[in-house]
Amino acid sequence: MNKSLIIFCSLLVFLGLAPMTLLSQTTASNYDYQEAFNPFFYTHNGNEYRSASGMPGPKYWQNAVDYKIAAKLNDQTHEIRGTVTMEYTNNSPDKLDFIWLQLDQNMFSQEGRGHQIVPLTKSRYGDAQSDFDGGYAIKSVKLGSGKDAEHLITDTRMQVFLPEPLQPNGGKTTISIDYSYIVPTYGADRTGVLKTQNGEIFAIAQWFPRVAVYDDILGWNVTPYTGPGEFYLEFGNYEVDITAPADHIVVLGGELLNPEEVYTPEQQKRLEQAKKSDKTVLIRSAEEVTQASSRPQGKKELTWKFRLEKAHDVAWASSPAFIVDGAKINLPSGNTSLALSAYPVESNGGNAWERSTEYTKASIEFYSKLLMEYPYPIAVNVAANLGGMEYPGIVFCSYKSKAAGLWGVTDHEFGHIWFPMIVGSNERFHAWMDEGFNTFINDLSTEAFNGGEYYRPLGDANRLAQALTRPDLEPVMSTPQSMQERNIGTLAYRKPGFGLTLLRNEILGPERFDRAFRTYLERWAYKHPTPDDFFRTMENVAGENLNWFWRGWFKYNWRFDQGIVMVIPEASDANGQGIITIENFEKLPMPVVVDITTESGKVHRVKLPVEIWERNNKWTFKAPTNEKIVAVQLDPDKVYPDHNPDNNRWEAPVK
Repeated sequence: MNKSLIIFCSLLVFLGLAPMTLLSQTTASNYDYQEAFNPFFYTHNGNEYRSASGMPGPKYWQNAVDYKIAAKLNDQTHEIRGTVTMEYTNNSPDKLDFIWLQLDQNMFSQEGRGHQIVPLTKSRYGDAQSDFDGGYAIKSVKLGSGKDAEHLITDTRMQVFLPEPLQPNGGKTTISIDYSYIVPTYGADRTGVLKTQNGEIFAIAQWFPRVAVYDDILGWNVTPYTGPGEFYLEFGNYEVDITAPADHIVVLGGELLNPEEVYTPEQQKRLEQAKKSDKTVLIRSAEEVTQASSRPQGKKELTWKFRLEKAHDVAWASSPAFIVDGAKINLPSGNTSLALSAYPVESNGGNAWERSTEYTKASIEFYSKLLMEYPYPIAVNVAANLGGMEYPGIVFCSYKSKAAGLWGVTDHEFGHIWFPMIVGSNERFHAWMDEGFNTFINDLSTEAFNGGEYYRPLGDANRLAQALTRPDLEPVMSTPQSMQERNIGTLAYRKPGFGLTLLRNEILGPERFDRAFRTYLERWAYKHPTPDDFFRTMENVAGENLNWFWRGWFKYNWRFDQGIVMVIPEASDANGQGIITIENFEKLPMPVVVDITTESGKVHRVKLPVEIWERNNKWTFKAPTNEKIVAVQLDPDKVYPDHNPDNNRWEAPVK
């Protein structure tokens, strides 16, 4: 027992209070309240670009780029040939002498850094033994004038040098690139080719040179693509023409402009029915997949024309094997969108992909009410050889998924429309700002779907703490590239997701949390927030200093352990009350919830704010009853991540 507790106990005995029970204390406290509540959490003040309140500042800016892309798929060689023309707008206050582009496909060349760092053990991001040698073949790079542009390619980045500096505050330039590449069979779980009995499914992403972000945080964001860190891109509009074999159906996350040229008359009719139906409508059935009449006749190739607005990427899929079905998505404004699913016969039946459109519709309708209205005219779910990957208006999910697994991956990938497709955070650095936020909202959506058909509560947070705060974990605020691959699921998804649940349900309460969370989304829709912008918005809108929480749960991997160290179950004075002393043993503080059971069987719940730990390692308080105490339970609902619950309970000795 430490000295201060000995003195306190002696005083109680001297005053004649009733006998006490001391719990053994074998571990010294690691808690330091000055460290936990250090006021200097933020490392910079607000400025004209980003307000100290967490909102964009009065001079916030971001650059923009519009794309026109024409590409052709050769399904025999797996080659894509294309031309991309990008009109880039420099809204920054800086003159730009060059523009950086992302060439993500270069990761899949033998010389690509992403390929070279894949371990010999199994990895989501590649196979070190693979002899596939991919990457872009760049035929030409031209400026708007038609002149060749000086450029330099380094791994997954291209630097295009401008003959004259691009002027700030609205200066524009145009770059056109002719390119080709071979689609990898398994492209780091982001893109790939799946063989099915009726032909291959091409899931096409990261398929054209894209402009890197220039922002007020780092200037040019030129972190190479190596697999774990996903994307950080500028917003703009897309016009896309995809030429594919005539027996293919092409789907893309944008508006199809020429359905009369690429669908049969019957399929066009069914497509229009789907746009008006709350029930799933088959546009191309499993039986029709092998029927030549289910595709327009007389041509070897067809060109599909699409438009997508206010997005920071575009992806598509193509296959002769697709069953296609769809249904109407009802949006809060009264507008509608179209849920569309494309999958092979292998994925059809047995509570599998025939429910994909139902899941897509339910997920998007839920988030449109909870957060912000879905912005795209279509939402496409494609069965592919990927575990799950999201792009604006389209997602790729495993063709093997069914039942709860298919609901879960569909709901998760479409949840990404809000984070990071609408709120464009930097996924290369802050994976938790899209994966963790999305994991959090997925729990709410799953509870609501179909009366909780697939809902499983998070359960005992004490048990979760064993995994979420393991001492060998990196902090949540690490880049995904600097996490052990086995830890990414915990650090990017589960731990930040649970952290937001904890913040909502136990620390702020749903009303304050929900208002602050929606405010963050509204402030940063189609913009580029940083972690500080999120933290500051939550604090300012909710009216709470949360630096202790951000510091312990996100910045550091602090553990949490509250324990009962002393109970005086009764006092000698008839009007007296029992006394309880608790201690914070680990670095992370939390509010206190304790249930006190008296000999009559009544349970009294006491809640104490986190501020009791601002200048104390221990806290002593009176029980709200003059009955004799027979049991005390900390965290009775097991909602806090207490990794050592053994010291959470006290019971009176049996006489």
